[in-house]
Amino acid sequence: MISREHIGRTSAPLTVEVERGHIGRFADAIGDPNPIYRDEAAARAAGHPRIPAPPTFAAALRPNDPRQGLAIDWSKLLHGEQEFTHLRPLYAGDTLVLTQTIADVYEKTGKAGTMDFLVLETTARDPAGAIVYLARGTIVVKR
Repeated sequence: MISREHIGRTSAPLTVEVERGHIGRFADAIGDPNPIYRDEAAARAAGHPRIPAPPTFAAALRPNDPRQGLAIDWSKLLHGEQEFTHLRPLYAGDTLVLTQTIADVYEKTGKAGTMDFLVLETTARDPAGAIVYLARGTIVVKR
């Protein structure tokens, strides 16, 4: 059972490197043909110091999961919404430290029955500790 007592539960930090190939594959997957996501010269010509990542690329960087060990029926889980706040662009070669926190837990009852909502907040920091981006997602679990 998911309850409000889980609010504040935070994952162990995970250090990831933003890889050039990962950026290119992500751009391919979303159908973005812009050469700045694949070619260093095109990225520099567009004013970037290195190959940038598309704004939604942060969704492909998975932090450790603070829900680990919770009684969640994963077959009844639905991704409800997602938002990103970027404090600066992501670039190939960036090293980030990701943590994810359960920011809120609530329930709603409707025609389909009672559902649990978990709000997960991810923080990505550079090696100096500055926030690079924040992500906030809502997960819905039907009981």
